[in-house]
Amino acid sequence: MKRWILLLASCLAARGHDIITTTITFDREIARMFYSRCVSCHHEGGPAFSLMTYKEARPWAEAIKEEVLTRRMPPWGAVKGFGDFRNDQALTPEQMELITNWAQGGAPEGEEKDLPDPPKFTTNPLAAHRHGELTMNGDLQLPRPFVLDGLWPQKLPDHTVVRITAELPDGTVEPLLWMDDYKPLYAHVFLFRKPLELPAKTMIRGVPAGSKVSLLPRGK
Repeated sequence: MKRWILLLASCLAARGHDIITTTITFDREIARMFYSRCVSCHHEGGPAFSLMTYKEARPWAEAIKEEVLTRRMPPWGAVKGFGDFRNDQALTPEQMELITNWAQGGAPEGEEKDLPDPPKFTTNPLAAHRHGELTMNGDLQLPRPFVLDGLWPQKLPDHTVVRITAELPDGTVEPLLWMDDYKPLYAHVFLFRKPLELPAKTMIRGVPAGSKVSLLPRGK
């Protein structure tokens, strides 16, 4: 926390002396990236400081750049996953470079006409639940064939390392989700780009006892 406060103070102190050396702007490039990757957590009323507007994001520009350069910025550096997730929130190397260049170039705002429409957020915590989901608090053997659309880590210890896999009856092992230095503050659903068809008696392993992870079936 002290590190964030010091970084924020240095950003605010330097802001009055910014020299713009980049054509990358918040309104045109950065807002689109934040809206697609970051603001599910970073919005007013969310679990982290808001990045919805230039006024809210600008004081954090230098701190965000430093965290991106060291790849410690939550939640992007907090979760790594096996598979291809259609709602992947991790920043690509190109996006990290874009943030760095924007911050180093004076973090210009741009023109309001270039701003994309802001995303909408659900405030219903039950929105992720699905009919037929299975909830795990340890290893689980599937009682029936199951088309797995995603996983929802509802309760896991802070800073835990998790390796969730599916062991099929024929011995094949499918890696499902790998979470390194997990932070409950940034919990969200992980949805596979292509649902996995798992036969009955498949063993799902890697969920620590006392935790709570839901297996989400493919929607109708």
